[in-house]
Amino acid sequence: MEDKMTHQHTDHEHMDHAQQNHKEHQGHGGHGVDHTGHEMMFRNRFWVSLILTIPVLLFSPMIQEWFGFSMPEFIGSNLIGPGFAIVIFFYGGMPFLQMAVPEIQTRKPGMMTLISLAITVAFAYSLFAIFAVPGSGFFWEMATLIDIMLLGHWMEMRSVRQASGALNELAKLMPDTAERVTENRDIEEVSVSELHNNDILLIRPGASVPADGEIIEGHSDLNEAMITGESKPVEKAEGDTVIAGTINGDGSLRVRVSAIGDETALAGIMRLVEEAQGSKSNTQILADKAAGWLFYIALAVAALTAVLWIIAVGFEVEVLERVVTVLVIACPHALGLAIPLVVAISTSMGARNGILVRNRLALEEARLINTVIFDKTGTLTEGRFGVANMQIADDWQEDQALALALAVEGDSEHPIARGIRQKAEEAGVKPAVISSFEAIKGRGIKAIHEGKTVYVGGPRLLEMLELELVGALDEFRANANDKAQTVVYMVVENQVVAAFALADVVRQESKQAIQRLHEMGIEVAMLTGDSQHVADAVARELGIDTVFAEVLPEDKDKKVAELQKQGKKVAMVGDGVNDAPALTRADIGIAIGSGTDVAIESAGIILVQSNPLDVVKIFELSRATYRKMIQNLIWATGYNVVALPLAAGILAPVGFILSPAVGAVFMSVSTIVVAINAQLLRNTSLAGSAS
Repeated sequence: MEDKMTHQHTDHEHMDHAQQNHKEHQGHGGHGVDHTGHEMMFRNRFWVSLILTIPVLLFSPMIQEWFGFSMPEFIGSNLIGPGFAIVIFFYGGMPFLQMAVPEIQTRKPGMMTLISLAITVAFAYSLFAIFAVPGSGFFWEMATLIDIMLLGHWMEMRSVRQASGALNELAKLMPDTAERVTENRDIEEVSVSELHNNDILLIRPGASVPADGEIIEGHSDLNEAMITGESKPVEKAEGDTVIAGTINGDGSLRVRVSAIGDETALAGIMRLVEEAQGSKSNTQILADKAAGWLFYIALAVAALTAVLWIIAVGFEVEVLERVVTVLVIACPHALGLAIPLVVAISTSMGARNGILVRNRLALEEARLINTVIFDKTGTLTEGRFGVANMQIADDWQEDQALALALAVEGDSEHPIARGIRQKAEEAGVKPAVISSFEAIKGRGIKAIHEGKTVYVGGPRLLEMLELELVGALDEFRANANDKAQTVVYMVVENQVVAAFALADVVRQESKQAIQRLHEMGIEVAMLTGDSQHVADAVARELGIDTVFAEVLPEDKDKKVAELQKQGKKVAMVGDGVNDAPALTRADIGIAIGSGTDVAIESAGIILVQSNPLDVVKIFELSRATYRKMIQNLIWATGYNVVALPLAAGILAPVGFILSPAVGAVFMSVSTIVVAINAQLLRNTSLAGSAS
């Protein structure tokens, strides 16, 4: 794992770089180009070409015949349509010709090659027809074809830009200036680019946080929804961290800067989303290959058309017209839209739901996963001791016992002491008054309360005091031992008055997440370094299928490989630190709860929040995305499957021959259907999150 972010930077590199980098690379998609600039270019060329197409249509003999009108005739009037069409070819068609060059150079024909073939053949044939067969050219069809292509590409670039809007919004979250506290405690307003680590900042109520840092003074609720997806404001006090780009609530804060510019969580998230937009999925690659196949199929069908029509009618111009029609009709514009639109929308939906997709292939393959391995500590559990249950003696009250335990454990930093303190604080009790505090090595703690001796400790304390448990307290100990929980006792004047069962706290969402995964037909395994007894207890509570306990960190990846050898497709969910080898070994690595440390190289998907339910969202999004991709591919290729034989003249014996004009209409309908179908993905409800 790299240190904090994908790239390391000095303190003087700042968010300006991240924002500039975003502007330069915004909206990476299928062709790896600057889609923001291309959107404007395609939009401008579309409108100009559309206006130029009007005289081409008006002076086309076929259009005049169809609609029963005629244009004034004068010397050269027959060249008006072709003249404007030639301008359209060089102005509107040039981007496609330019983008086809790399495909031809690498001998990998794809979308651009096929589009270029269609418009070039139509253009060349039409020039020939001016002199050889006046009135039979494809000028108006070529012009409308280029218009549709430009419109489609404009739509695609616009969609990708809108899907990339999350990046723009993230960039906007960063304030331009910050209020820095000087050594004399004065406040100075400085540019965010001038901040350094360890600077002290004043964050006023309602202001954006300009850099990652730690609160050293103050208390407030911060809105982190734009980073974590959590709608509820998060309470923050001294010692807590704040994330650049989040919004302060009603309190005033002083924050010590810990990360600036490209080191902040926000900049890391922006880079991750950019990486995802730059990566191609298997289905997108399949679409590019399909265009390549279609290029060769179009050539083959054109050759076959030429042979069969020559046999049928001889060397007539009509044969050339049929061949040109086949090549024009073969243009796969909808196929070019089919995948990029869906991927752009799914990446954007993921970001809005706290799912950061580093590798699109990981999101796509998630639909194939049939086994999920969760690392226990910090993933299914919170990685801290908490009071799971407590039992008190008959003559004691729960609040009374907690108040005394809170006082006795008040100064200890032991995880068990912290767990008991948290339970007492949640109950809202105030600590009792104690004196003569004393630690008894290996046994527990001793103190005096109202003249009575109080002890808090584990089983060895009871041994030292030679006390036996009876009744409800003895049953409580037995039940806790069955669940592999740690039991701590409180003794007052040689009477056991309370028992606390502590365990690594299971996240509230874990059981629901595992239940939903089971409903989706996915098996769940758990991986932990804890004892078999503890692991089995957690597995029973959560309904986990397979348990790997007492596993050393360096052996975790072997357990992943073990399941893979059984033919299972495995996703590993962990914290991305000591789980890195296992995350890499798995078919998909999912790092959970890494919102402020997002550049985990070993994970293909990163969850901003530590919520196991978000794992369910990944599979829901993956399956919905794949369905849309396949539907779009079917729509896009279906057009070609129907149109190519018709263009070749398969129904000529019954008097039906598909003209390029009707083919262009078919193509535009196919393109619109694909675009609308992709947008419908936004309606998918990701039910993974309980929030």
